[in-house]
Amino acid sequence: MRNIGVIFDFNGTLFWDSELHMEAWREFSKQLRGTPFSDEEMLKYMFGRTNEDIITYAIGKRPEPDMVKKLAFEKEEVYRNMCRKRPDMFKLAPYAKEFLDYLKENNIPRTIATMSEKDNVDFYITEFNLAQWFDLDKIVYSDGTIPGKPAPDIYIIAANKLGLKPENCIVIEDAISGINSAKSAGIGKVVAIASMEKPEFYEPLGVDEIITDFKNYTEILKIKEMLF
Repeated sequence: MRNIGVIFDFNGTLFWDSELHMEAWREFSKQLRGTPFSDEEMLKYMFGRTNEDIITYAIGKRPEPDMVKKLAFEKEEVYRNMCRKRPDMFKLAPYAKEFLDYLKENNIPRTIATMSEKDNVDFYITEFNLAQWFDLDKIVYSDGTIPGKPAPDIYIIAANKLGLKPENCIVIEDAISGINSAKSAGIGKVVAIASMEKPEFYEPLGVDEIITDFKNYTEILKIKEMLF
């Protein structure tokens, strides 16, 4: 029986905040280029990308680092305030706590690989008390050195932090770019969680499993016909 690890994307996966991010980016894209992002642009160019990638797309050129830092800070402040004002949404995904408790109780390696930047990651760690489930030093986030998804780097780094090969890891994702990132990294099992889209949206993407919440978490842990 192999040692198997679980790598979670965070936004739209453990925390269903896609609507809040979309609202914040619509406002900022309107400021940057005069028109808000369409839903199609959101799916293709926002989810799983770095703030720099999104701003580059919006203005049509690579921005100066100071501009990225300023705009990203403003947008994320708006987003975090939205979170605080929406207690109905500001909570972990259905059955996520039960799944995380199970992983902890059974000593199953786990971490988070998110393109969120440090300010937001620190916000999530504090607000959701993520330290009770995760080794904070193993969380991978956008630090300015990791290419945005769909590049495979973030999932390769996350697997290495767990001391595992990518093929012995399960990735749980909600974004097209994240799914493609995990597949390019050679992840053993890619699970799509339909937190915003309908399950059939993911059918053409070549994922191993599609879920709507974390209720049947023992099924998620099946990899290559082997249960941890």
